[in-house]
Amino acid sequence: MTLSMLLISLFTFVELNCENLFDCRHDSLKNDTEFLPDGSYHWTRTRYWRKLNRVGQTIIACGEKQVGVLQGKELKDVDYVKGRSWQLPDMVALCEVENDSVLHDLTRRSLLRNARYEYVMTNSPDERGIDVALVYSPFSFRLINSHSVRVEPIRNMRPTRDILYASGIIASGDTLHVVVAHLPSRRGGERQSRPFRIAAASKVAEVIDSIYNNVSKDAKIIIAGDFNDYSQSASVRLLCSNRMKDISEKATGHNGAKGTYRYQGEWGSLDHILVSESLAASVDNCYIYDAPFLIEPDYKYGGVKPRRNYLGPRYLNGFSDHLPLVATFGW
Repeated sequence: MTLSMLLISLFTFVELNCENLFDCRHDSLKNDTEFLPDGSYHWTRTRYWRKLNRVGQTIIACGEKQVGVLQGKELKDVDYVKGRSWQLPDMVALCEVENDSVLHDLTRRSLLRNARYEYVMTNSPDERGIDVALVYSPFSFRLINSHSVRVEPIRNMRPTRDILYASGIIASGDTLHVVVAHLPSRRGGERQSRPFRIAAASKVAEVIDSIYNNVSKDAKIIIAGDFNDYSQSASVRLLCSNRMKDISEKATGHNGAKGTYRYQGEWGSLDHILVSESLAASVDNCYIYDAPFLIEPDYKYGGVKPRRNYLGPRYLNGFSDHLPLVATFGW
């Protein structure tokens, strides 16, 4: 090692669609009756707590990482990179979480209870009560600000999830801006529902523009979530045209996953992690975390598929129908 040695801190970011992380209590303002003990999904406290711990297990496992050098980079004055075989993820963007009670149980009473995670989340007009959340370690991200951004429905569009914005200070001393989004589903068909996702993506683009115009044109921004669209879809292209890069576009797993989601034997990535141009140089790696416990054989189509929790109303005692995305950054 030389006197010019730099110590690079690695920051692990995870995006995960939890697949219906509901509690067992009825919210009279939401259509959540399917996820009650007497509902069609027979969602009992036993199943709820098992689900919480499996989400926690997934998050913990995503911290698995062996680092020697920042992958794919030419390091001139860096002779040593801080390595680790495992460390808790620094930040997790979650989709399909019902409310604050669920996040409290996840961070304070599940397998994650000793991780000392903090969180912020939305409270959306979504009819089922589905929201997004950002879980973060206060030791690597000091929260400055967070708020929800409402997506106003266009014609024939149901109320949808709010967009979550958060900003905070990272180890380098820079400000990191994070946007978590869960765009409208493809219910009714991709073509018919496409305008709804474009409308939501346009609102995300407004958030990006606001950061560029009011903070810095070189701001460090991460956008993550379930877009219900692919990398070449109009909604994703809209955001990438605004000086954002889809670092998850070519992400694959190490155990057979070629996307975060599989439908009728076809892999596809509906989940994405986008970063601003100024942050792209700090990306170490981006991959799908398809650990053996998160997948199972696909006997009908061959290969493997996510080990989901439900198939329709049939309980499968799994994890999620989406696999997590993991991105690591060096700063």
